[in-house]
Amino acid sequence: MAGLLLKSIQRWKSSLRVGNFVNLGGLSSNLLISRSTSFFNKLPAEDIWRGVTAVSNAGKKRGRGKGTGKKIAKDLNKGQAIGIGKKTCIWPGLNAPIIRGNELLHQQKQSENIDREKNIQKIRDSMGNFKQMKINPIDRGWSGTKMPGRSIGPPDTVGEEEFTSFDTFVLENKIVFIMKGNMGRKRRYSVLSVTGNKNGLAGFALAKGPEVRTALRKSKNRAGQKLMSINLYENRTINHDFYTGFGKTKIFVSKKPDGYGLVCHRALQTICKAIGIRDLHAKIEGSTNLQHIVKAFFIGLMRQKTYQDIANESCLHIVESQMARNGYTEIKASPHMDPKNADNDRIIDFMQFTLGNKIVLRKKSVPPFYAQSMGYTKHEIKKERFRNQANVRLHKLVNNYNYNYT
Repeated sequence: MAGLLLKSIQRWKSSLRVGNFVNLGGLSSNLLISRSTSFFNKLPAEDIWRGVTAVSNAGKKRGRGKGTGKKIAKDLNKGQAIGIGKKTCIWPGLNAPIIRGNELLHQQKQSENIDREKNIQKIRDSMGNFKQMKINPIDRGWSGTKMPGRSIGPPDTVGEEEFTSFDTFVLENKIVFIMKGNMGRKRRYSVLSVTGNKNGLAGFALAKGPEVRTALRKSKNRAGQKLMSINLYENRTINHDFYTGFGKTKIFVSKKPDGYGLVCHRALQTICKAIGIRDLHAKIEGSTNLQHIVKAFFIGLMRQKTYQDIANESCLHIVESQMARNGYTEIKASPHMDPKNADNDRIIDFMQFTLGNKIVLRKKSVPPFYAQSMGYTKHEIKKERFRNQANVRLHKLVNNYNYNYT
């Protein structure tokens, strides 16, 4: 009897792996052991249908399935109701109550609707064409209807705190893949966004999610949790020129007068729009990786120095000459110690001091091939009288006089 019970237990243990019916040593009850999860209840219906109807990666490389994302299946149930068809009927429990008072309802016929088929066919024909959603030109991104460059609103409220004055812009939206042992290649969406109040307070974040909306929401809220305070000059530009870099990316940022605008990379323009910078010039050298550009620019903004800090380090007076105000000079800061007692071994050029002795690479303008011809020289001489530069005009006249009498 003990041997029989031992064999029954072994058979029952082995059945746990295969999920079969088993009889426990002559007992009358049967047990069914099965897994509670499977491939079909791990994923939602949308992912399963996408795996069946989508095109493989090899097919995408060969150009197949280009219009699969734009086509929308017709909803054949639209415009129809239970019990209303070619032969309209009342179905107790579906389109009519079963009991009306003390009377039990039975199946009945109603008057025929002749135009029913025409109306349904008209609704289906209107659903056939795919209409692309139009976006206001002000709300457009960098290129067409794609997400990078578009505004997605302020971060979500946290308790009683609201981000009413903030606005979030998408900088990068791409598809990434991760490899799973049981699911294979799994697609996810990566979103990089920046949020700011346009008054010197901004932050950026990178988030991933299985769906685009999930990744956008996570990135937007995460950027709101990582805000940084940035010091601005006159609430419109940076304090001084600076050099910054991250990885293989190098950025030379220059301070510009009022009304200059934003002359820089489109990602830097979007970041400046979120921060509140209106006048700036930036040149990128090396890699144009978007994440490196964003990180390098924020590092440079956080490393800015005030005029007083620069004056204390250089032991010099900081004087600004404003060309827009006819050379008006203004003292911005003075050092705490006497400049006479300072060492002579110091950097005098303010631009090189703020750039960290880095020199911006500027391309030399190549003169055209006809620059040395006689016709082009005469053209410059004739054009010079329309310019309000007396010294240059006089120099041209002297050269022309020497050219004619030599």
